[in-house]
Amino acid sequence: MRVLYAAAEIFPFAKSGGLADIAYALPKALSAEADVTAVMPLYRFIEKERFNVRATGERFTLKFGGGRYGVEIFVGTYEGAEFVFVYNTLLCDRDHLYGPPGEAYEDNDLRFAVFCHALVELTKRHSFDLLHLNDWHTAPAAVLARDAGLRAKTLFTIHNLAYQGVFDPASLKRTGIAKRHFDMEECEFYGRVNWMKCGIAHADAVTTVSPSYAVEIQEPEYGCGLDGFLRRHKEKLSGILNGIETTVFDPMNDPALAAGYGAGCLDGKRICKESLLKEIDMDKYELPLFIFIGRFTEQKGVELIIEAAGELAKRQALFSILGEGDPGYVDELRRISERYENFHLRVGYDEALSHRMYAAADFLLMPSRFEPCGLNQMIAMRYGAVPVVHAVGGLRDTVHPLGGAQDICGLGFLFDTMDSSALVECVDSAIALHKRGTVLERIVEFNMECDFSIERCASRYLELYRRLV
Repeated sequence: MRVLYAAAEIFPFAKSGGLADIAYALPKALSAEADVTAVMPLYRFIEKERFNVRATGERFTLKFGGGRYGVEIFVGTYEGAEFVFVYNTLLCDRDHLYGPPGEAYEDNDLRFAVFCHALVELTKRHSFDLLHLNDWHTAPAAVLARDAGLRAKTLFTIHNLAYQGVFDPASLKRTGIAKRHFDMEECEFYGRVNWMKCGIAHADAVTTVSPSYAVEIQEPEYGCGLDGFLRRHKEKLSGILNGIETTVFDPMNDPALAAGYGAGCLDGKRICKESLLKEIDMDKYELPLFIFIGRFTEQKGVELIIEAAGELAKRQALFSILGEGDPGYVDELRRISERYENFHLRVGYDEALSHRMYAAADFLLMPSRFEPCGLNQMIAMRYGAVPVVHAVGGLRDTVHPLGGAQDICGLGFLFDTMDSSALVECVDSAIALHKRGTVLERIVEFNMECDFSIERCASRYLELYRRLV
């Protein structure tokens, strides 16, 4: 079985969120049982020498929408695995993935249409049995493959329904999607073209990245306008929980850390906490350390942290925040960090620092308004930080309340209402747990031994691949 796994971003070549992490880890895990080729655009900012990116000699010209687009295929390597890259000047010669921070390139539909048409051409040329598409950037390849008469099956994975790829009606023609698909049962969405809807309508199977999210998106609160459409396609919809690459997220052998450690010996975690607090100029080691790592967006519940900051500042606890995103949130968080000495803020994307923060933390704050899966809570538990989360989506599937069934993997604190007082109440409970050192240590060690590996996720996808092919 030959699979072409397509994503707009794959770690470590390009990353804006969890899609890149799973698009690296899943094909690698799948390759133990199937012939899987991971493919993405060759963006200008990718470090070609570092990853030994080289031309394959394969070139072709795509013709659609009245235009001609030259494509060249490259390969590169990372950690012994080979990746395929699609290069076209319109698609790749940009400074950012999708646009400057907080913005989107106006021609993103045409850019990623080039990628989608190239995926269909590669599937045809190399006789792939299955085309695995991820998020809106690749969704039209499902309808393009069907119109091209390809025998390959298509699987479409929704990583975040909030980002659907919605464009003006004229986009249909310029991106080479047949006009007949501009129909409410296919790609039409309130008079516009919706790429996510195209993928759902035409893929042979549709997955989300957690079982709970697959259920939630069929309801108006989380369906982002597509809940009714998803209910009509529920027979081909399922949720498969994401996993993490345990060789990348390994506290025993992580080169970013001041010391290695494992569930049987947490001495190294204490060293990591001391080291990070010195790094960020917070020297009260005896206090519990809460971290937040992620995008500063409404989805991630940043407004709850901002609303709760005054109360949290009164607690005997430290709060360290890393991320980037909405300028308004950045300004608010900066004011909070300047006003309260127990708050620290680092704006930007820093992979190594995020690892050091996981290793140092006692608790992870993840008050997401909605969360398709979330990897942060799994990473945090592997590094011995207990999650404090809003009980939605993948967070509900991976974090279970203390005091409940203690043999269910993944223990932490959950709040049900999207309210800052509920978050503060959970933080207070976490602070109380921190004072019970040996009890906290047992929970930490239990969580560290839980299996959130990508291999478990891969086995579920292999079952689905086999059913489809």
